[in-house]
Amino acid sequence: MEASLPFPDDEAECWFVLRDLKRSNARHPAYRQLAEMGLRVFTPMHEVVTLVRGQRVRKDVPFLRDLLFVRERYSELRSVVERDPTLQFRYVRGGYCTPMTVRTAEMECFIRAVESTFRPRYYLPGEISPSMIGRQVLIVGGPLNGYEGHLLSIRGSRVKRLFIDLPGLLSAGVEVSPEYIRLL
Repeated sequence: MEASLPFPDDEAECWFVLRDLKRSNARHPAYRQLAEMGLRVFTPMHEVVTLVRGQRVRKDVPFLRDLLFVRERYSELRSVVERDPTLQFRYVRGGYCTPMTVRTAEMECFIRAVESTFRPRYYLPGEISPSMIGRQVLIVGGPLNGYEGHLLSIRGSRVKRLFIDLPGLLSAGVEVSPEYIRLL
């Protein structure tokens, strides 16, 4: 997480972290609304099974209902946030009205890793214990070629997962084929 203490340049695009204050059952959530406006939006999604008219239906819903990442210039995004009372910037703790941003390289790596796997597992910062963090590895080949990180260590798991982290916000465990793993 980048603490944007020199305030984000109005003309540079950044990944801003936003909150969506709409109800969980809203018909038009903020991530769809912003995407329809032509903004680049990412929200971590996971699959749930719900009952719709007595039928079980699988659908993708946000992992954290109020967490959005939007890539845009600050001046443009500020005008969108000011028009919509259900959108808010998340602010850096200890920084006076400094919007939270994520470095472009970190965010692009996170998005690419999450989209490369069928079912990523998401973890909040408080859910990760030191015993879950396994050996440090480098991924050689496949969709995650060049990624370096730690394996997720869970007893009884047959699937190898790599931790991809957005510090202080969210972590994801993405599946990796064992033949691509090289121990460091």
